[in-house]
Amino acid sequence: MATVSDAPARLSAGVRETLRPPALWLPWVPVALCTVAFAAGLDLPARWRYLPLAASVVVLGLPHGAVDWAALPRAVTGRLDARWALVVGAVYLVAGGAYAAAWFLVPVASAVAFVALTWFHWGQGELHPLVAVLGADHLDSRPRRALTVLVRGGLPMLVPLLAFPERYRTVVAAFAAPFGGGLATWPVTPRVRLALGLAFGALTLGTLALGYRAADDRRAWAVDAGETLLLWAYFLVVPPVFAVGVYFCVWHATRHIARVATLDSVAAAALERGRLAPAIGRFAREAALPTAGGLAVCGALWVGAPATPTTLEEVAAVYLVAIAVMTLPHVVVVTWLDRLQGYW
Repeated sequence: MATVSDAPARLSAGVRETLRPPALWLPWVPVALCTVAFAAGLDLPARWRYLPLAASVVVLGLPHGAVDWAALPRAVTGRLDARWALVVGAVYLVAGGAYAAAWFLVPVASAVAFVALTWFHWGQGELHPLVAVLGADHLDSRPRRALTVLVRGGLPMLVPLLAFPERYRTVVAAFAAPFGGGLATWPVTPRVRLALGLAFGALTLGTLALGYRAADDRRAWAVDAGETLLLWAYFLVVPPVFAVGVYFCVWHATRHIARVATLDSVAAAALERGRLAPAIGRFAREAALPTAGGLAVCGALWVGAPATPTTLEEVAAVYLVAIAVMTLPHVVVVTWLDRLQGYW
């Protein structure tokens, strides 16, 4: 069996110790508090459910992918490199531009594709914190890593459909509405939801069981299992838009930012010394201008949408479509990083 030292992405002990509180333990707090509060009967007015998404424009969400221009060159060459930064720019121009065009041509299909894309991306985003930061040795094989991606990505993308089918349908329909699309049918009947829930539940338990059998470090496996069960409960009881918005900011984005910080030699050196603030400051400076560019993409889609958004749901949908357009090239970059760091 492979050991932790054989894991795909290896970090020094000092960097791991510095990153574990903000990247692993801290995200549990708001997720657990929301789970308890909504399980106890908390309800929010519809407009308040969009607050985390609104905050994500500047608080971690949109900025977390804004340093792709620096992350990939550092992963390839160990430093900032103009040629590789141009490669990242080309990926964003081609992949993002093609996906933007697709929203105008086939909005419903593009909305469904966004769900699938996010499923994969939010699943892949869990590998680095589990393997490199936590040191989970049960993820020492590609099949178990692939199953973990499938389960972890399905928690925010599938579980809300099981618990809140009508709200889920409303969100998907709102994606397409400003671009002239509409959901004529909705195939997710109660019987389909039951089948999906049973299948995904079995997949979750099976993946955790395989990990348990492979684990030398049972404490790391217990963290993986505990997070998985916490997120199951969270997405079962917290309204989808609010749940996804909080998760996007405090869980997914935070963990990705921790990852890209380790690619920056200056930030990594600060983390090695137990200093988190310099790494955060470097990320903020490098993300500022591209984040402004992301806001420009939001504005362009707002102006270009065939139907002017008139409801809160449609306004949020245009923002999420902009996120979708930027997510596709971001996924290309992150998958490239995964490949370079040995996950696949």
